[in-house]
Amino acid sequence: MNAFLHPSDNRGHVKMGWLESKHSFSFGSWYNPKLMGVSALRVINDDLIAAHNGFGTHPHDNMEILTCVLEGTISHKDSMGNEGGISAGEWQLMSAGTGVQHSEINQGDEPVHLLQIWIIPNERNAEPNYQQIKCDPREQPNQWHLIVGPNENAPMHIRQQAEVKTAVIQQGQSLPIEATQHINYVHVISGAVKIAEHTVEAGGAIAFIEASQIEALQDAQVIWFDLPELQG
Repeated sequence: MNAFLHPSDNRGHVKMGWLESKHSFSFGSWYNPKLMGVSALRVINDDLIAAHNGFGTHPHDNMEILTCVLEGTISHKDSMGNEGGISAGEWQLMSAGTGVQHSEINQGDEPVHLLQIWIIPNERNAEPNYQQIKCDPREQPNQWHLIVGPNENAPMHIRQQAEVKTAVIQQGQSLPIEATQHINYVHVISGAVKIAEHTVEAGGAIAFIEASQIEALQDAQVIWFDLPELQG
């Protein structure tokens, strides 16, 4: 199987006081010209945010920003009028479009662990939009759960021909990976999995084209990005 392996050790590691972050792709002060994203997937940041700290109000535009909270609760506020908490097992999709200001603050007494994911949209300067759902794959293991998709009937609608699914797979169990688009990218949040002949451990990922299956070598949580082949 023709595949691109992205071990956890290849990620950038940035620590600055209240924030410890591991970057799958170039971001901020950490730059690797060989790691600029896969297809429309531009950012996966694995963030640990200290108590009573966070990202103050700042702007974004023309980016689909997906947040997956793994532990704790992050408090969100934006210029569209949305305000509230996003807790472990919940997902937020902010389509920045023409521009939005937002903040993400840990108001609790314990660290918050989350993934921040950026996907480049296929529509520029659209109206900003906010969506939030609860989908904790631990409650229904060994099956794929669709989080975002290009169709309006997806749990959250993304402005790109892409789907994002997640699963908790128990040791020894397996799931099929059959893309609707062209490029598969599987990021392992925890545990270890095997895809074809490749073992991928927590924090690592693999990109590939062919249909395959994923087997849990340990209890694992994963995110599967089903991505288009971009032109140009």
